[in-house]
Amino acid sequence: MIIEFRCDRAQARLWMRRETLRVSDQDIPVQIAWTTTPGPRPAGLDMLFELERIVLRRGKAGDADRLKAIAERPRLGNPDVVVDFTTAARDPNRSARLYLRPRFNGQAGEAAALAAILAGDLPVIEIVNELDGAVMDRGHPSAEIAAGLSGGLETVMARTLSMLPPILSGAPRLVPQLAVPAASAPRNPAPFVLRGVATSIAKEIYRLCCYAPHWHVGWRYADNADVWRTGDLSGPAWNVLGDPGNHFYADPVPVKWQGRTFVFFEDLDHRTGKGIISAIEFDGKGPVGTVLPVLEEPWHLSYPFLIENNGELWMIPESTAHRDVPIYKCVRFPDKWERQGTLLSGLELADATITQHDGLYYMFGAWRDGTGGYSDTLAIYYAEQLLGPWRPHASNPILMDRATTRPAGNFVTINGKLWRPVQDCTNGYGAALGLAEVLELSPTTYRQAVRHLLKPGPLWTGRKLHTLNRCGRLEVVDGSRVQPKTTALLNSLRSSGRSSPREWQGTLAKPIARRLH
Repeated sequence: MIIEFRCDRAQARLWMRRETLRVSDQDIPVQIAWTTTPGPRPAGLDMLFELERIVLRRGKAGDADRLKAIAERPRLGNPDVVVDFTTAARDPNRSARLYLRPRFNGQAGEAAALAAILAGDLPVIEIVNELDGAVMDRGHPSAEIAAGLSGGLETVMARTLSMLPPILSGAPRLVPQLAVPAASAPRNPAPFVLRGVATSIAKEIYRLCCYAPHWHVGWRYADNADVWRTGDLSGPAWNVLGDPGNHFYADPVPVKWQGRTFVFFEDLDHRTGKGIISAIEFDGKGPVGTVLPVLEEPWHLSYPFLIENNGELWMIPESTAHRDVPIYKCVRFPDKWERQGTLLSGLELADATITQHDGLYYMFGAWRDGTGGYSDTLAIYYAEQLLGPWRPHASNPILMDRATTRPAGNFVTINGKLWRPVQDCTNGYGAALGLAEVLELSPTTYRQAVRHLLKPGPLWTGRKLHTLNRCGRLEVVDGSRVQPKTTALLNSLRSSGRSSPREWQGTLAKPIARRLH
């Protein structure tokens, strides 16, 4: 197979240097056909991208950067597949079996993607077969790493490229029914870029004064008024699990084991930026004792998914920084865990969550291929045994939709129906939480429908909401709040016995002086 990218010479970007595309575990060669399409170009776009590179990316190159020298590659032959990234009419000389054209909010070309970003959001991406007009796939990317206009374009193109391999592999596509916004009129990019730079500087100042983001765990004893029954956050008031201020707690997972109930969670030290797994005991009235570290690795850990199997308790923490999905067995509850193996390797799969259905184990996770957002692409794997071997779903990646993809807690079964909580990242990472009913699940099919949407508000004081779990009467969620760095410092001083304002002022002066110098 030969794949040809048709690209506009006047909009040559670094991502166009790609020489292969991995399809069905094979590297398929890619050739470039350069063309020039008429039409206005945004004034000063290259200069604005350079400003973003210096300020937002601290000088690092990005795939949306200008390709300054176009290397003419030798043609490999007549292409089997053409992917046309331009606005030009279909080339009649290309007799490919597939002629694909990406569209952004319904329009082709880079300008359409930029217009959507300038209007304030990343576009819905569609891959259309120009031969018959069929939409081969559709998705809406998340913007966690989309810094500025160039970052937004880089994210959009990364996700566009990641949509191509499953189409070319012939895997059945579960095209999500997403509303496609109306195409935006081109705008002057300068005000957008300058606002983005100013916002970035403001965020840096904010980070000097506050820990951001600062997640915290909410808990309550809900009886029959839990979220799954009400479809909202009403019921008993939520309590917040206290933290030292310079650590945040997130991804709470409660479990009852050997007659004791503990809540496990990600425990991230803001000073190092690295997470471990910690736990605290609950006694039927609330937390008792102190937070106990239970699992640490040289790399970042989070989302401690727990599952009972064959009389043993197992943990599968998120380990995307190590590019694998590990599994640990509890050898002493709650604080001693031994790694028993690797369920999947060589991939980033965030928030792996397992359920049993029709005699098989299914693992859901937010998949990422090294580029693009972290929360917009769903992958499913299945196995006959917990320890594997795990096989990919026939339609992987299942769908790309920032509002319904990333796991947000354990599956639940209600009145014989399977449900899963999902992160809704439409308005930012972890901004809201959806309750999705699983309508169909097999090694070759998957369908779901979000029935309820939970947003932070008066019933939950967190600024965000992205995990939901329950064990018996105990229900847990998490959210984020503004956390001034001085709060953590003063808490530390009080706990160390320094209580006078003079002592506080002397201690506070040292880090301020160091920062000024």
